Amino acid sequence: MSGAPHGPRVVVIGAGIVGCSLADELTARGWTDVTVLEQGPLPAPGGSTSHAPGLVFRTGPSKPLTAFASYTVEKFASLEVDGLSCFNAVGGLEVATTPERWADLHRKAGFAASWGIDDAELIPPERCKELWPLIDESRLYGGLYTPEDGLARAVPACRAQMERARTRGARFLDRHTVTGIEREVGDGGRVTAVVTDRGTFPADHVVSAAGFWGPVIGRMAGIDVPLLPLAHQYAKTRALPELAGLNDPRTEASRPILRFQDRDLYFREHVDRIGIGSYAHRPLPVDPFTVPAYDDSVEMPSSYPFTEEDFAPSWEDCRLLIPALRGTEIEEGFNGVFSFTPDGMPVLGESRALRGFWLAEAVWVTHSAGVAKAVAEWMVDGRPSLDVHDCDLTRFEDAQRTPAYVAERGAQQFVEVYDVIHPLQPLESPRPLRVSPFHARQQELGAVFLEGGGWERPHWYEANAPLAEDVELPERDAWAARHWSPIAAAEARATRERVALYDMTPLRRLEVTGPGALAFLQRMTTNNLAKRPGAVTYTLLLDEAGGIRSDLTVARLAPDRLQVGANSPADLDWLLRHAPGDVHISDITPGTCCVGVWGPLARALVQPLTRDDFSHEAFGYFKARQTAIGHVPVTAMRLSYVGELGWELYTTADLGLRLWDTLWEAGREHGVVAAGRSAFNSLRLEKGYRAWGHDMTAEHDPYEAGVGFAVRMEKGDFVGRAALAALGAPTRRLTALLLDDPAAVVLGKEPVYVDGVPAGYVTSAAYGYTLGRCVAYAWLPVLNTGTGVHIEYFGEKVSATVAEEPLFDPKMTRIRR
Repeated sequence: MSGAPHGPRVVVIGAGIVGCSLADELTARGWTDVTVLEQGPLPAPGGSTSHAPGLVFRTGPSKPLTAFASYTVEKFASLEVDGLSCFNAVGGLEVATTPERWADLHRKAGFAASWGIDDAELIPPERCKELWPLIDESRLYGGLYTPEDGLARAVPACRAQMERARTRGARFLDRHTVTGIEREVGDGGRVTAVVTDRGTFPADHVVSAAGFWGPVIGRMAGIDVPLLPLAHQYAKTRALPELAGLNDPRTEASRPILRFQDRDLYFREHVDRIGIGSYAHRPLPVDPFTVPAYDDSVEMPSSYPFTEEDFAPSWEDCRLLIPALRGTEIEEGFNGVFSFTPDGMPVLGESRALRGFWLAEAVWVTHSAGVAKAVAEWMVDGRPSLDVHDCDLTRFEDAQRTPAYVAERGAQQFVEVYDVIHPLQPLESPRPLRVSPFHARQQELGAVFLEGGGWERPHWYEANAPLAEDVELPERDAWAARHWSPIAAAEARATRERVALYDMTPLRRLEVTGPGALAFLQRMTTNNLAKRPGAVTYTLLLDEAGGIRSDLTVARLAPDRLQVGANSPADLDWLLRHAPGDVHISDITPGTCCVGVWGPLARALVQPLTRDDFSHEAFGYFKARQTAIGHVPVTAMRLSYVGELGWELYTTADLGLRLWDTLWEAGREHGVVAAGRSAFNSLRLEKGYRAWGHDMTAEHDPYEAGVGFAVRMEKGDFVGRAALAALGAPTRRLTALLLDDPAAVVLGKEPVYVDGVPAGYVTSAAYGYTLGRCVAYAWLPVLNTGTGVHIEYFGEKVSATVAEEPLFDPKMTRIRR
């Protein structure tokens, strides 16, 4: 590309692997006015990229991270520097020395099939020995081998992408230390320039790809960047006779990267030496504001002195797995700095507080090119081509962004890098952090709390254990039995037969007010909200491409006041980005609370407590009203996410405990129980109610997700309407499956096989206690009801059948009565 640069002026801060990849991706899309600023010397400026061992294992429980890693492999394999590929596909080998790890490798092989990684193979100890002759195979149960994984040559990959981006017009300036970020005057202004010690660079967009210096750049912009830099040990042995003459010095390695996760270790070849990385040591946090400059560093800013005492236990573990190491010693080592977030995911996206300021932080080499592609698509096209809500900078709650929280959870993420993590496993600390007004009563009832978004969430109540004594359920395997209790079945049955109270406080509540409130929400969502006050509507937030950003319930409480039931902080951020001046949006979640009162006796419980008529004729389904329950003013909404008669009752947090006590006392004669999220999830899946972020995301449109009923094309223009109008017939659907064996269960993310071939994956699953079968929802090609499929669960093929929705109460008679 020749001539003057095109597109907006972009300044990327940081010329590590992310910054170089992003410059390449942006210029390839026609945004060629790109300046990359780097404080160190190029091409190895001294950040994490400069010391990274380059491991790329693609497969994990995260679908977007697997996609990022797959693209990184594909792209780097296509790049060459000095006649050598920037990716060495030596393969990856993860070995199991415990039954638990061996089972987890079966689960990981399932992830590979779910996310389209078709070369993953479970192999016996003898085959592991063939791939890595130095290991003691007698200690192994087996391994997971992925031949297309391997080693990214990060610095050469930076060089290759710099050269391509330069040919398109980008410029890379080293020895430029950023000292400030300039912005327009006033709140909500845009970024205007990046200030360095060698001049100021005007910008329409600024991307912080500064690695563990991200918090430093963020502070200049007035943006908190929730990441913790931590030092990670890496050592190299002396030369091993067993490796003499084996490897080409230019490519360094020919055998797979080896992961010994039972001892938090990994290994790779360096010609005739072995490199060893350890996560087994204590967390070693680094203050990014005190990291020395390149010229003041002993070796490089990201390299700290090796702490031999921390490595000593790992060295013994290394020698147990690889006996050849008993005859050698560690020749050199260092503690390399890189970034961890509270949930272990990257931090990506544009800040609303400073428009045009983007983050591409906490990104490892493994995911670098994939992240750069997603961010470039986001900047140029307005959205990434895959869903990245798990990485969106808006995902953290305010309580999860405090320095203390980021430090504690970031350190714990380091500790858990190689741990076997159950999908329901709650964090242990800091807890409790956020509690509903009902927390004391829940504790009295023996609530077993898990955690989400900082909230303590009851999953079942030990007080209901006597109700479970006559519940007959198939025995669960050890994995499925974790963080579960048969008490959940008793609570689900009580909801179906009597009445139960559910704490719905953690669900996000927004208040939208002002003269333009209704028109604004009409434009932002898919359903028709232009109804009389007192109406509640289920609707969707779409992006311009028709992907589902979220699903909402919107209650029109007054002509210019609407209450929105949302999913995450991203919903608030999205609405605030688009709100006109005559609309005010506030998050009322912290100051309010909610009780779901559901079950066939819900009306019998609630009606005596209010002077208003709660009959079906006077208070219909999807209606709302301001009323009082005893002494407590409430907003009552006739909604049900468990498929039973009932109401969501909202009040202020200061009155929450009184509301709970009033309902509890009145419910005694009706056999009321407190019920938890475990029962809730079972009941909602029996009704086929979707959970955004699990069952549907921005990668899916409403029709294939089964929520097309919430779209009213005739109402006029709304975000995403044009894209929906251009859609053809769906080629895939969110599909309801019933497992054939009453004793079988799956938990989610397992691959689904059609005619013996991986065809999709499970999104949500739970045992349907009313149906006597496990219910699983999965993304699959369009299949007829009654079609048989198989779900792979820890290596076992579990048969299931495509079922017609809804599975329970298809005529909705239990809700509308």
